[in-house]
Amino acid sequence: MRRDTFQAIADPTRREILSMIAYQSLNVNSVAEHFDVSRTAIYKHIKILTECGLIVMKQEGRERYCEAKMEKLNEVAEWVEQYRKFWTNKLDNLENYLEELQSKNKKNGKQK
Repeated sequence: MRRDTFQAIADPTRREILSMIAYQSLNVNSVAEHFDVSRTAIYKHIKILTECGLIVMKQEGRERYCEAKMEKLNEVAEWVEQYRKFWTNKLDNLENYLEELQSKNKKNGKQK
């Protein structure tokens, strides 16, 4: 099954895992200790994050470390940006319209 970045960040546990490893690699056990769910559940979350390319696993001796690949979140940022531009434009137009109405009311002596 091919997963995407949006699936990965849809779950709060996976978002928390990403936050934990964003600035430092952590071994899987260290990640699992921060949650009140089974280690198996954490491994499943890590698997999904790995399939989406948001983390890579590095083997160091007997330990497996999770390392974040945050550049994959650019896909999400680009998607959100299109809506930010859309709403910024709409709100700017609303602001201009309201200023125009206010200006007309001042000219007509109707300001309260």
